[in-house]
Amino acid sequence: MILPTAADRALRLADFATLTEALDYAATGATGVSLHSMRGEVAEALSYARLAEEARAIAGRLLAVGLAAGDRVGLIAETDGDFLRAFFACQYAGLTPTPLPLPAPLGGREAYVAQVGRMLAAAEATALLGPAAITAWIAEAPPVPLRFVGVIADLPKAAASALPAITPDDPCYLQFSSGSTRFPTGALVTHRALIANAQAIIRHGLQVRPRDRAISWLPLYHDMGLVGFVLSPLACQMSVDLLPTGAFVRRPLLWLELIGRNGATISYSPTFGFELCARRAEAAGVEGLNLSGWRIAGLGGDMIRTGPLVEFAKRFAPAGFSDKAYVASYGMAEATLALTMAPLDRGLGVETLDIGRLEQDRLAVAGDAQARTRDFARCGPPLPDHELQVRDEDGRPLPERAVGRIFARGPSLMQGYFHQPEETARVLSADGWLDTGDLGFLDLGEIVLTGRSKDLMIVNGRNIWPQDLEWTCEAELAVLRSGDVAAFSVPGQEDEQVVVLVQTRSSDPAVRSELSAEVGRVLRQRHSVEAEVRLVGAHALPQTSSGKLSRSKARLAYLAGAYDLERAGA
Repeated sequence: MILPTAADRALRLADFATLTEALDYAATGATGVSLHSMRGEVAEALSYARLAEEARAIAGRLLAVGLAAGDRVGLIAETDGDFLRAFFACQYAGLTPTPLPLPAPLGGREAYVAQVGRMLAAAEATALLGPAAITAWIAEAPPVPLRFVGVIADLPKAAASALPAITPDDPCYLQFSSGSTRFPTGALVTHRALIANAQAIIRHGLQVRPRDRAISWLPLYHDMGLVGFVLSPLACQMSVDLLPTGAFVRRPLLWLELIGRNGATISYSPTFGFELCARRAEAAGVEGLNLSGWRIAGLGGDMIRTGPLVEFAKRFAPAGFSDKAYVASYGMAEATLALTMAPLDRGLGVETLDIGRLEQDRLAVAGDAQARTRDFARCGPPLPDHELQVRDEDGRPLPERAVGRIFARGPSLMQGYFHQPEETARVLSADGWLDTGDLGFLDLGEIVLTGRSKDLMIVNGRNIWPQDLEWTCEAELAVLRSGDVAAFSVPGQEDEQVVVLVQTRSSDPAVRSELSAEVGRVLRQRHSVEAEVRLVGAHALPQTSSGKLSRSKARLAYLAGAYDLERAGA
């Protein structure tokens, strides 16, 4: 039986030198990982003790293939026991696991094989492990020479006689950022950086207690899923329930059912996960759910939207959910995972800002009843031993409540992008400051994000954030759902031209014409923006591997003419 965190021995909060040392200690108790099926049933109860034993055996078999310490091993990140065994086998063998995404539901085989091929090439991988059905696709035409492609069972039975010693400065894993699909950039994270981040998260951010238990449906090829709900829990001997992402997408309320059934106290999601649950509960109700023990409902992975979170708290209050459980966080793969976490038991801290002042002056000024306003989440102060600065375009630090580019420094930062020195130098300075590419401001030491620098649109001297346009359309037009709108700018004749792509499920010309007109009207009235509105089909807007809207890919597709046919048929 898999027990809750440290129910049977002394709790150690990530005071280890390496991830292998953390697993060795976790293996002395009865905690571990429960892997659930698509129906929410336990498919495998994998104790840390058994994980360590089996991972060591597989490590020797990997080395017997001819792999050498430091080699990268691609791992297709199915939410199952074999992914965990392979990942930790790489740790014991001194290899560098490189988690790779699963196929997108509507992505197609050819596109998926090409994407994984680019990632394997960027990682200079020498082996690939994963589910048989998917590794078979890659094996047909490997993009790079691989010593081994297949499932764990295909590895040679004979194992290497000895495993190498692992040190804190050895590579721990290679993490591709969620948006890096066309030109993949892999952040190389050392054991030292991982342990530093896990320690800050566990001790300060989550303040882990005996009998805490975590649950997650987040993909394991994404940093929030991997570090947040596999590696960090392991570092404090916490038991975890893992649900396949596909199971959550099909039955969102299954996530909440498992929280109550298994007594989970910690779980995270991007905003859209909470929103999807609230929408499903409109019809299904909340009877039978018990969320009273959920003390940390973490928020991360995308720009936090306050409206859906208010609705979720209201909808699930009868099931025992408290809005004080919300914990907003900020981080990225280049910083292992987390840079900031909001104080516990506070709930969602909100800044209601005057959008006009934000657009014209880049100042965070509270909005009044006459102003156009939007809510922004306070994501907390930097974790211990980490620093944040907000800088202007010339690199000078800005005062509090002035919006600029966010820079970060601390022990959790990546070593660099793997074998990409120019890209590393572009974002990581010699004195250790990381240019996050995000925009925001500091207030009383807490960071507030306003958007991504690359997404910012400058039209007639105004700084316009695309999510402002997207969220307004989705909030004011009932026919639209979250993720149905993508806004970006393209070069125009005299200034930047705003383009808004809108997903629609209707083929009725009258309905489409009315929707297009309504979107244009809302943008003119609420934002004084004239936009080219183009309707696209359901599921036509691209997403990153973590499920977020990819504006950059949508913009590239638009410029390449991918949506011209949609316009012709409108």
